[in-house]
Amino acid sequence: MTVLERFLKYARVETTSCEANECCPSTPGQKVLGGMLAEELRSMGIADAAMDEHGYVYASIPAKGGAGKPAIGLIAHMDTSDGVKGPTDPQIIRNYDGGAITLKNGTVIDGFDFLPALKGLDLVVTAGDSVLGADDKAGVAEIMTLCERMTAPDAPDHGKICVAFTPDEEIGRGADLFDVQRFGADFAYTVDGGALGELEYECFNAASCRITVKGVNIHPGSAKNQMKNASLIAMEFAGMLPAWERPEHTEGYEGFYHLAGMRGDEELAELYYIVRDHDAAKFEARKETVRRIAAYLNERYGAGTVEATLKDSYRNMKEIVEQHPEILERAKKAFLDCGIEPVISPIRGGTDGARLSYMGLPCPNLSTGGYNYHGRKELIPVRSMEKMVEVLEKLF
Repeated sequence: MTVLERFLKYARVETTSCEANECCPSTPGQKVLGGMLAEELRSMGIADAAMDEHGYVYASIPAKGGAGKPAIGLIAHMDTSDGVKGPTDPQIIRNYDGGAITLKNGTVIDGFDFLPALKGLDLVVTAGDSVLGADDKAGVAEIMTLCERMTAPDAPDHGKICVAFTPDEEIGRGADLFDVQRFGADFAYTVDGGALGELEYECFNAASCRITVKGVNIHPGSAKNQMKNASLIAMEFAGMLPAWERPEHTEGYEGFYHLAGMRGDEELAELYYIVRDHDAAKFEARKETVRRIAAYLNERYGAGTVEATLKDSYRNMKEIVEQHPEILERAKKAFLDCGIEPVISPIRGGTDGARLSYMGLPCPNLSTGGYNYHGRKELIPVRSMEKMVEVLEKLF
């Protein structure tokens, strides 16, 4: 099976994760895909391939003529973002002409600076009604195709290969129940990046933030000096955060506050934020800003009006990974051996590898080859997935 065939097969399995569900995995479709992957790995002759009760899939390929070589892991996540909900219907554009792309539902992909470089390639796009799910089913398909290659009779010599597929990465829980000891790798790479050639070992420090506002509802006709409108107070909170520190105004190492959801009425309102910064001190300062705004509003409207609940999600993995420069050099060489110039840049997001690095498994991130993740305009060149399979092989 080709990497494209695998990707199309996996993309059609509904695996959107759901933060509101406390179970693991948070949605049943992730176990459907996990079961498919475990069965496929066993059909390749990988005897220990299995999915555990939480939906994590583990497998290993024994070393072949690789005495003394490290055990290297590859990890991808099975869930997809809920940025645009709905079943995925991937479409293939053959020999892309370099111009605007009109999707099945009329959505147009145009104006992105990377598009001209994709001219002549076959692209996988959405029908316009959902995310494509290349984040991270492209990574899953690339690792699975690599496994097929490395279990073939003519496979090159290699050290032990450890493979894992995780649930719920998109909601920050991908490493929650990851069994590092069972995985068995000395170090690993997540295959969860974007454009071909990306090599990332710096990520945000991250926290989730829920702002809960409790109001007092009085009939509007007699509300003077009585009503305390929770929705308006929530809007006041949002207005006190710096407008220029939102994702749409930041880049590179710049952090942000991102309003990801809201709901409310006069009595109760909630705001859902994610807080991000690469710099640890600035990250702590951002959280303190949230607390100070909540304290100010409580002074103004009464104690207990505004509650800020902050929960750390992951930390910048740089301080762990840079202690192991040989891991980065191995990845750089793998890209270069395949004729790809590695592009080292900070992740404006996170991966399972961020938390796994602090769990004793140094774990930088490699590209999958895709663009525009988490939206209707997501796409991935077929050639990029094929090249990533070659890159993964060179790691061993």
